[in-house]
Amino acid sequence: MAPLDALQIAREQDLDLVEIAPMAKPPVCKIMDYGKYQYQQSRLDRVNKAKQKKIDIKGIRIGFRTDTHDLEVKKDMAEKFLTKGQKVKVEIFLRGREKAHQDLARKNLEDFLKTITVPFKLDQEVKRYPSGFNAVLTPEV
Repeated sequence: MAPLDALQIAREQDLDLVEIAPMAKPPVCKIMDYGKYQYQQSRLDRVNKAKQKKIDIKGIRIGFRTDTHDLEVKKDMAEKFLTKGQKVKVEIFLRGREKAHQDLARKNLEDFLKTITVPFKLDQEVKRYPSGFNAVLTPEV
């Protein structure tokens, strides 16, 4: 059908002529109420967004000189988050001259990860960032 004829039919019915597939030979158009279509799409998007599962990443920070009891408390927190099904980002924070001992900091973080008894997998390996190291853990399903 000629574009002008289709446009005339759409105007007679008080609707819009919407181009669906512009790359097709010939281009495909549809006669519809475009405002109603946009409204339905926004409602559909809202419903889909509500159905999405939001993933929280819980953060646990340990220091270079954190004592054993404090590490136990942090370990318990990490295990609690993992059992709830949440991701955990474990960071070791380095200040000042502690940055000169990056090998020890990495070892401390890896030792901390070994103490966690809840089954998990590393979503992000131990990685260096400007003020220390971090790793992201996800619970095994």
